[in-house]
Amino acid sequence: MSNFNELIKNIRSLLIGPAVSRFAPSPTGYLHAGHVVSCLYVFGITRAVGGQVLVRIEDHDQSRSRDAFDDAIRDDLIWLGLIPDRSPWPGHELGQFEPQLRQSLRAGIHAQRLQDLTAQGLTYRCDCSRKGLSHNPDGELFHDGACKNRHVPQDAPHGIRVLMPDRDFVFDDLALGTQHQNPQRQTGDLLARDRTGSWTYQFSCTVDDLDQGVNLIIRGEDLLPSTARQLALREVITGSDLAPTPLFFHHPLVKDESGKKLGKRFLSTSIRQMRLDGQTPEKVLGFAAFLAGKLDRQVPLDLPTALDLFAR
Repeated sequence: MSNFNELIKNIRSLLIGPAVSRFAPSPTGYLHAGHVVSCLYVFGITRAVGGQVLVRIEDHDQSRSRDAFDDAIRDDLIWLGLIPDRSPWPGHELGQFEPQLRQSLRAGIHAQRLQDLTAQGLTYRCDCSRKGLSHNPDGELFHDGACKNRHVPQDAPHGIRVLMPDRDFVFDDLALGTQHQNPQRQTGDLLARDRTGSWTYQFSCTVDDLDQGVNLIIRGEDLLPSTARQLALREVITGSDLAPTPLFFHHPLVKDESGKKLGKRFLSTSIRQMRLDGQTPEKVLGFAAFLAGKLDRQVPLDLPTALDLFAR
């Protein structure tokens, strides 16, 4: 949807109650300009509809999460002026502190949700390795349900999968229009906990969005295929297809002149390094707006102007 004024009207008319969105980085690396683009969409659109932005640290992958990256995310957001209404960090400069916005502190809650599903016969043990799985046409890992009736022993290394419905989920994306996805045909039954005991992105993200009242999900187009499996999981967890579902806005990715997604090498310069090199917040915000196609040349932008660009 190119008309952002119409977008804002749509969000206001479709939401029940105030908008709650989230910027959810993983502390497995430093923030770069692509993250700033996503963050500006989240803050710009949510602020335009009078909503609340929370920052959630998705550190479910404890093997790769690092305190240094966590600290840098906090410092970079403060430096840019992107202050959430609720954050996982204490401090008056970060709005309302809420430790539950850190996934590593919610492991017990994730375990309880999975236990509830297991008690209902909606899960099964899976000992498949990533190498043993096939891929769907889009290159994603696909599980064919082979473990469903194998009764993998409890004492064997295993993950836990949640049964996914085999039907189309139809949803309207605020940026891309009507979408049709079948989670069972996309990736098979959803892996909730892997063989190392770590929670997966799909499971932890869905549980946390439900618990934290997130009703406006703004993220990059690369996560569009996740939508139906997360909607299906919401149904499984709540036991109803009538539960309120969030609105989705999948924003364009940063691309090169040929239309290809810019690789990590191009975006490898971190915000932290830009700061060390003497860049100002205004220059970084202007650079992000230029990468997102909001400007036809790089010029410094103050935060209010940058947020306005991403909300119209």
